[in-house]
Amino acid sequence: MQLELRFFATFREAVGAKTVEREFPDGSTVGDVLAELEARHEGLVGELLVDGDLKPQINVLKNGREVLHMEGIETELDDGDRLSVFPPVAGG
Repeated sequence: MQLELRFFATFREAVGAKTVEREFPDGSTVGDVLAELEARHEGLVGELLVDGDLKPQINVLKNGREVLHMEGIETELDDGDRLSVFPPVAGG
């Protein structure tokens, strides 16, 4: 299946692009995709997943909906889905 991956702020820098189209096996979950991203991009290692779950304060949206309000990293993805990955945001 084909996915559109969108990256923001420091994650965009680590990947080297704002948007990437990538092929993943059918039935892949958000966790599968995030693990693949960490394996492929050195700057993302340890930034997306910790102890088998989404790292705290990371926001991941599937087609504009926060995956934590779905099935978390077990959320299944379908062909053509858009996954947006946001790093923690600090400010005042």
